[in-house]
Amino acid sequence: MKRIISSLKTFLKYRELFFTLVLRDIKLRYRKSFLGYIWSVLNPLLIMVVMTIVFSQLFRPNIQYFPIYLLIGQKLFSFATVSTSRSLTSVIDNASMFKKIFIPKYIFTLAVVTSELINLLFMLAALFIVILVLGVPITARYFFILIPIIQIYVFCVGLSLFLAQATVFFKDIVYIWNIFCTAWMYLSVIFYPVDILPENVYYLVTNYNPLYFYITMFRNFIIGTPGMGSMILAVKGAVAAVIMLIIGLVSFSISKRKFILYI
Repeated sequence: MKRIISSLKTFLKYRELFFTLVLRDIKLRYRKSFLGYIWSVLNPLLIMVVMTIVFSQLFRPNIQYFPIYLLIGQKLFSFATVSTSRSLTSVIDNASMFKKIFIPKYIFTLAVVTSELINLLFMLAALFIVILVLGVPITARYFFILIPIIQIYVFCVGLSLFLAQATVFFKDIVYIWNIFCTAWMYLSVIFYPVDILPENVYYLVTNYNPLYFYITMFRNFIIGTPGMGSMILAVKGAVAAVIMLIIGLVSFSISKRKFILYI
């Protein structure tokens, strides 16, 4: 408990640096773009249109409001993979800074994931545009989408901390992670209904893939019928997020003193 309190005090001490890093990342993303932040809304819409045309012809899925189904899956998966992929070198890229002065090293990784979270929140504008165009009923259950958003954020913070510290010692993780994300995409039920999977794969995906929990939960609150299934997903998602956060924090805490020897 003392270590947790000490860590919180340290974070509060450097909170201005944290917010500066997040704002810098957001500004640099669209700095030289003519449309600027409009791309945060326009980009997911254009990707959704292309993927809807392609996959509706290939699979002809019997899914109501398929464009929304696809957009939710694609953007949540994109948040998870982009935030973790960018976090791989978050410690290495800022080595020159923390070599000179004391800075909590985890703050760089946390800033990357948080900036991607803000980008994900921009996606909600694109999502609600599609909801209005397709005439999907707007209900109070929309407020519950905060549950999967918070859970996937916590999960990605933990995973990113684990990957960031591991990459300091094993640079090949950058290439391995890219391959893993490709396989992860096909097992996250982004553009197809889960019931087309073989029975053994279906069991693994629905019980052991955290992204399936978050994506399906989000979809249920927007276009599904939330019930006991969503409650079970919420519990599974919370457990996965907490376990991953603990793994990330512990592994980062153990490894951080050795960073200086490998960077």
